[in-house]
Amino acid sequence: VQLQASGGGSVQSGSSLRLSCLTSGFALEDYAVGWFRQFPGKEREVVACINNDRAIFYEDSVKGRFAISRDNAKSTLYLQMDSLRPEDTAVYFCAAERVIYYSNSHNSCPPRWGYNSWGQGTQVTVSS
Repeated sequence: VQLQASGGGSVQSGSSLRLSCLTSGFALEDYAVGWFRQFPGKEREVVACINNDRAIFYEDSVKGRFAISRDNAKSTLYLQMDSLRPEDTAVYFCAAERVIYYSNSHNSCPPRWGYNSWGQGTQVTVSS
């Protein structure tokens, strides 16, 4: 299982970016997938996910601005980020796992420990 994230960059507040995560070694449609971000000095936190049952969840601060999707034919996971804010500045990571069991699966993303496969980070910097 391999994941390779790309698409980060430096943009102005209000701009858009689309992150991509090219995957290989597994069938993307059969996996739970997610995007995480990490602020300096902080732990990695979830941004959005697609669960094993195809349910999609978002962290509250990105609802209505970010959209997670995947193209199974291209083996690629995406994170469309619109209306970017300076507080979105972080390193973004993609993650995948075949099956994740966790509490509150009906209304939230799996925790970080649920994923065993990670892409390298891609830096997103938003200036005001």
